[in-house]
Amino acid sequence: MISLTVTALVFGVVFLAELPDKTALAGLVLGTRYRASYVFAGVAAAFAVHVVLAVAAGSVLTLLPQQLVHALTGVLFLGGAAVLLMKKDEEDEEVRKPEDQSFWKVSGAGFMLILVAEFGDLTQIMTANLAARYDDPLSVGLGAVLALWAVAALGIVGGKALMKRVPLRLITKVAALLMLGLGVWSLWEAVAG
Repeated sequence: MISLTVTALVFGVVFLAELPDKTALAGLVLGTRYRASYVFAGVAAAFAVHVVLAVAAGSVLTLLPQQLVHALTGVLFLGGAAVLLMKKDEEDEEVRKPEDQSFWKVSGAGFMLILVAEFGDLTQIMTANLAARYDDPLSVGLGAVLALWAVAALGIVGGKALMKRVPLRLITKVAALLMLGLGVWSLWEAVAG
């Protein structure tokens, strides 16, 4: 049986912790370039995997080697920044066409980005701790996955709305610079940690 109290508590905690995280940025970047439903499918699947792992592993996830996680995240963000900066200019209408990218390519990119970038993240560790504390894996898992999906949807929808008001070239450059910064920061954490 699912406890609505535990589910709501976990939703609130995870939502607030994830909102300022790199996931919203990743969703925003992918949402400006690709079809939102394709992006969300991949991102949602990755978050579901993370929640299942967190709930199943409990507090054991706090023992993951953070240096490896930071190094992988850094390389992934630097690669994403390079792709964005080297991409040739395209007309806005050309980018919006769903046939530019297949479902599997776009959702797969979203899945891999979130799967690697969020592995061992604060919200995954928090979910594991909450699962251990409440001993209610279903309620904790439901609250956590709904919170993560809500943050991802906000990022993706925000990206689409932003693209209607700001030139795609500017969004791409700013996103690439932010990803470059996150990549350097993650690699610094890997080396310094």
